[in-house]
Amino acid sequence: MKSDLIICHINHLVTLKGINDLRCGKEMRDVEIINDGYVVVKDGRIIEVSKGSGYKDFMDDKTQLVSGKGYLMTPGLIDSHTHLVHGGSRENELQMKLEGRDYLDILKAGGGILNTVKQTRQASFDTLYQKAKSSLDVMLTYGVTTVEAKSGYGLNLETEMKQLEVGKKLNETHPCDIKNTFLGAHAIPLEYKNNKNAYIEQIINMLPIIKEKDLAVYCDVFCEGDVFTIEESEFILGQAKKHGFKLKIHADEIYPLGGAKLACRIGATSADHLMASTKDDFKDLAEHKMVCNLLPATSFNLNKNYAKARDMIDFGCGISLSSDYNPGSCPTENLQFVMQLSSIKMKMLPQEVITAVTMNGACCINEEKNIGSIEIGKKADFVLFDVPNLEYLIYHFGINHVKDVYKNGKLVVSDQKICY
Repeated sequence: MKSDLIICHINHLVTLKGINDLRCGKEMRDVEIINDGYVVVKDGRIIEVSKGSGYKDFMDDKTQLVSGKGYLMTPGLIDSHTHLVHGGSRENELQMKLEGRDYLDILKAGGGILNTVKQTRQASFDTLYQKAKSSLDVMLTYGVTTVEAKSGYGLNLETEMKQLEVGKKLNETHPCDIKNTFLGAHAIPLEYKNNKNAYIEQIINMLPIIKEKDLAVYCDVFCEGDVFTIEESEFILGQAKKHGFKLKIHADEIYPLGGAKLACRIGATSADHLMASTKDDFKDLAEHKMVCNLLPATSFNLNKNYAKARDMIDFGCGISLSSDYNPGSCPTENLQFVMQLSSIKMKMLPQEVITAVTMNGACCINEEKNIGSIEIGKKADFVLFDVPNLEYLIYHFGINHVKDVYKNGKLVVSDQKICY
């Protein structure tokens, strides 16, 4: 079979070849690195991966041949927890943070999420679309080719749908693939501040409408003190499951309420944050092969404790890493910085880090059969990094190491510049 594209003589080709499932514990170190490797692409899919000069058998006069000499290649990075679509920003809250105001205190005062809710409700579809597109472009230049995008800044049907419709439109028009998540249970809107049960009823009423319009794959809940209790979260997610949603949960971010155990009990796809989870939780998460989606840049920005990734991996958990990009607790689109933080602050090895943003990231959005590794049959999503080896990608922090990004076999970032 002749090819459309061949990347040849790649110095270090990190394939992540292996079982297309969550890699747990020591399995997270199994990344397969091929020296002098090549990747052959036809119709947006990978048809061969090997080393040396065997790629010549797949060439004809229409094949685009690109040299990977001097570069590291990985699968396209996967950011599996973002709040991509939102109005405005919250730099006005920086001083409150510096003065020691707690995240939940700011929320109680009508700031935080509720601040963004006001701005998102006021923003037009086009305004939200252009803002989210700009962020997606930044993510793409940092090597991200697949993104999960949550709603949760509407807290009413009209605006929640508007956020999800923006995500759906971007999935059609932008190179990045987007998986939408309905997060109506993100906070209690001001109009329901004295009647949480009535708002929960509104969330339940939104579920069939959003599912019927095919606006979201997942339903998520912010299970946290002063937001949604374990019992309320279980009820909302149980109703979502009845309507065919897959489940996610913001679990044990600030207080150890038992969100991790709830994720295991209800069969969630992932449990996210987990900064306050305990070793007893780690045992359950490992036993249930739960995707433990960690967000170290949020800890960095809030100056809070980091999730205990090293302990979790040693207990046999499977870790994914995400940016948690949002306008309040984590205003960054830089997944490479997240990768570097996970090593510096959470003691993850470079091989574990790259697994967490590729194969395990794919598992976090149920896409492990299509993306997350460079293998025959998978989408031709990959990144060329201008670094000498995998360790250097993690070691040299705070800058963008990307040279080129390919999505479905098409060059979409060239020398760090958008070119789609």
